[in-house]
Amino acid sequence: MPDAMPRNGATEPINLSEAESNSIKGSVDGDGPYKRLIIRGVNLIDGTGSPMLGPVDLIIENDRITDIRIVGYPGVPINESIRAQAGPGDAVLDASGMFALPGFFDTHAHTGGLAQGTTPDYVYKLWLAHGITTIREPGSFNGIDWTMRHKRLSDENRIVAPRIQAYIGFGSEAEEPIISPEAARKWVQMIDKKGADGIKFFGVHPDIYAAALDEADKLGLGSMAHHAQTRVVYNNALTSARQGLKTMTHWYGLPEALFTDRRIQDYPVDYNYQNEQHRFEEAGRLWKQAASPGTEHWNEVMNELLELDFTLNPTFTIYEASRDLMRARTAEWHEEYTLPSLWKFYQPNRVAHGSYWFNWGTEQEVDWRENYKLWMAFVNEYKNRGGRVTLGSDAGYIYKVYGFAYIREMELMREAGFHPLEVLMSASLRGAEELGVDREIGTIEIGKLADIVLVDANPLANLQVLYGTGAIRVSEANEPERYGGISYTIKDGVVYDAKALREEVRRIVEEAKITVLQD
Repeated sequence: MPDAMPRNGATEPINLSEAESNSIKGSVDGDGPYKRLIIRGVNLIDGTGSPMLGPVDLIIENDRITDIRIVGYPGVPINESIRAQAGPGDAVLDASGMFALPGFFDTHAHTGGLAQGTTPDYVYKLWLAHGITTIREPGSFNGIDWTMRHKRLSDENRIVAPRIQAYIGFGSEAEEPIISPEAARKWVQMIDKKGADGIKFFGVHPDIYAAALDEADKLGLGSMAHHAQTRVVYNNALTSARQGLKTMTHWYGLPEALFTDRRIQDYPVDYNYQNEQHRFEEAGRLWKQAASPGTEHWNEVMNELLELDFTLNPTFTIYEASRDLMRARTAEWHEEYTLPSLWKFYQPNRVAHGSYWFNWGTEQEVDWRENYKLWMAFVNEYKNRGGRVTLGSDAGYIYKVYGFAYIREMELMREAGFHPLEVLMSASLRGAEELGVDREIGTIEIGKLADIVLVDANPLANLQVLYGTGAIRVSEANEPERYGGISYTIKDGVVYDAKALREEVRRIVEEAKITVLQD
């Protein structure tokens, strides 16, 4: 390809850490954006829910999609006379036979931190290597200024990273305890001035919650909530939605909204929230306490959430080890892509969040499998009735590795009943709608920014081809072979070699393992 246009310039100097510098330069630095880029011969899955169309040529000028040109029919030689012609200085990417999808949104994506021993370059490269071009970062205990700096560096394409929407944990870095509605409004104003995009709640007294949500709405900030058991008695998912909450993540708070014969979860008398086996073991029995699918109250709650335009961000993947610990623990990518510090963090530990395998076995897993059936039934029907459902991974915990966990979330959406086109629409357009950026990104359409994923196998036939490790099939020589794995991720018109990104992560992991052995 020819030389790219200069990257967006910084408005003022920023001092970068070593890890941040590693995310800027090197063998995996992207190419572009280009004045004009032609991507030739792809099968287009545009993210709108429309069926696949191809072959087409995509024409991108100054990071905008300016033309989507149909150039033939499947199985027929392409008519070269109708193709977009490349001029001097134009870049051409021959993607003949590949599949083009919109960049993915991970709307629950922690960057990691000290506890996991993860660095931004490790996490960002895994995300981009799996086609994730935009994340919602709901707080990783790195500090508001740290998050805002990385958001800006990504916006300027000065680091190899997805776009970052920064949602700040409610009360973070508050000057005083937030014990009044006035203090809540003051805190929301503070994060707005720092450039935050939204707030993540875990639960708070109703009058403070209402004030914070009202102020956020006035300032155009988004909102999401993990309805923690310690505060769900104040607000469940439905009462939060009535107060103006935009999104619930995970599923806490939704079964509580569906209770008909109780107000409080049926906790054992020795339950202690700080004992994480208690917390997650009993969570696996919660959906059984809610109204059954199709019943009057189940429908009433769903219909009201739909009327409120509420978004579900289920993150099925992050709890999957609860129903099948062996599968999560032995996933094939751990050996080459999981940092030793992250692997250590995953092990049974009474003080590490999400490492609750103190005495986990068949009984707990059976409960969780039933939990998933009921949970998935609600989410799928919500989608069927027009509700917005988005994809999030919450990776970095519970044996879930960045990027890989997101693709697994797609598979679990499929298990819940989503058509593959609906899965990919949730991964792109629905995520863009949730974050309020659907006019610019979220689908491959003329006029939108060039966030595009290119893979050399059909993800509609097998979502596993999107994994960094690809999928396995038998070759014509009757030998097992790998195929798939995303080839290119294009963010803001910058073309990243996804295979090179994954190779860089493997190098990071290998070097970390050598360091551990030396120590």
